[in-house]
Amino acid sequence: MIGNRFYLGCPIWACGDWQGSLFTKKAPRKDWLVQYSQVFNTVEGNSTFYGLPTEETVKRWIAETPPGFRFALKFPRAISHEGPLTHSAAETEAFLEILEWLRKGDRLGPSFLQLSPMYSWHEWTDLVRYLQQLPQDYPYAVEVRHRDYFTPERGELELETFLRERGIDRVFLDSRPLFSAPASTESERKTQQRKPRSPHRDTPTGKYPFLRLICRDTPEAAFPFMQEWAPKIAHWLQEGRVPFLYTHAPDDRYAPILGRFFYQELQKVIPDLEPMPPWLGEQEQHRQDQQQMLF
Repeated sequence: MIGNRFYLGCPIWACGDWQGSLFTKKAPRKDWLVQYSQVFNTVEGNSTFYGLPTEETVKRWIAETPPGFRFALKFPRAISHEGPLTHSAAETEAFLEILEWLRKGDRLGPSFLQLSPMYSWHEWTDLVRYLQQLPQDYPYAVEVRHRDYFTPERGELELETFLRERGIDRVFLDSRPLFSAPASTESERKTQQRKPRSPHRDTPTGKYPFLRLICRDTPEAAFPFMQEWAPKIAHWLQEGRVPFLYTHAPDDRYAPILGRFFYQELQKVIPDLEPMPPWLGEQEQHRQDQQQMLF
């Protein structure tokens, strides 16, 4: 597994298309998280947007991953997308219980509150009150999508000042790679319809800068953006920050490949960075190829 200087992962860990590459060819689903966490040291938990796992499920996640692995869970939509944030006390309490299980198990990463594109500056007071009520025992990140929060004259300065004072990170959703060219696959077309063209931002507000790099199904298209981000991430490390980085692709099969390319770019600016751990599926295929050559 990658060390703990920074965290690099994918938006999911359960993808059957990774069998034969990241996973061994016949790896059963129950082994996917185990094999994923032997390479990557974090994962986005987007499933919590739709529903919360049971305590038994969380304990299984902890048992299947090495110490120091980090789950970055998304706040449930019942909190972020179904009315004022401050009206979700029961839902928030249930979510915090999940975070506490992960914290006790040394698996807790920053949980991210993804706000609706309709959540504008008019809801600013609601956001402030909600974040002030959250216990400060856990790391959080906020992903804004409304243009008000990208406009200094409107709400951006207030947002960044408040997050900095609270030690909360701003999620950097970089969708520039996705929109760098017209869609060339059906999955790209659908993703371009769903993902926002958020303005580019890269100034951290907390200890755990949170980057979601939204790429294409052609991994090479993301190279210029990875090359741009790599020295910034190295600078964050020098400042004592601990970045969390996630590589997205319209087709999930490409997410680990993008992660490996990103790691290689980071190696160029962080010379003492150890090699990425080998992928079990590729190791398995290499052994099979060697055996065939012997006969």
